[in-house]
Amino acid sequence: MVKKVYGSAAEALEGVLFDGMQIAAGGFGLCGIPENLIAAIRDAGTKDLTVASNNAGVDGFGLGVLLETRQVKKMISSYVGENAEFMRQYLAGELELEFNPQGTLAERMRAGGAGIPGFYTKTGVGTVIAEGKEVKNFDGQDYILERGIVADLSIVKAWKADDTGNLVFRKTSRNFNPPAATCGKICIAEVEEIVPRGSLNPDEIHLPGIYVHRLVQGQHEKRIEQRTVRKREEA
Repeated sequence: MVKKVYGSAAEALEGVLFDGMQIAAGGFGLCGIPENLIAAIRDAGTKDLTVASNNAGVDGFGLGVLLETRQVKKMISSYVGENAEFMRQYLAGELELEFNPQGTLAERMRAGGAGIPGFYTKTGVGTVIAEGKEVKNFDGQDYILERGIVADLSIVKAWKADDTGNLVFRKTSRNFNPPAATCGKICIAEVEEIVPRGSLNPDEIHLPGIYVHRLVQGQHEKRIEQRTVRKREEA
């Protein structure tokens, strides 16, 4: 039986990181982000990274910590509006950015994980998204060719796992984590809880362990990206 469970995020990343690599990172906003693995990458000092992720975290948290240390060369993202440092670096020409519509980014990850090199989509036709891409007409409609993403490393966050790497995601964290996990040549998952083998209901497993190469249990901070409240109504 191949050992998948490691004692820390740093141990799980040992021998995997190298300068100039491409990383697919799961998460949606601040939900389901692999914060321990991101922190370990920061501490390792790996640089010139290309990171494919729905968003870039916020200042001082999530992928934002890698932006602060200038370890990211390029972001492939669909939404980056909550990160002031990201905006500063991009406007100053210090950071490359490849914008993707959200569904296109998810499908690029899914396609890469499924061994599909590319696919055609109507999303982005006639916009800057289509610049430099092949356009093909199907049934009288134009479609643009998008390439699947195959990353050197996937880092994802799940709720539960068993020691074989079967993963269960919780609510919103299921959006980008599964496709991100499948598109990496190596996938490392951090989880809140590792349960005994056989205790997960097979019908509730969202990602089979065949996709997960390494696993680490960690402590996670529950942050709210935008806290919105209203005044209590008087009785």
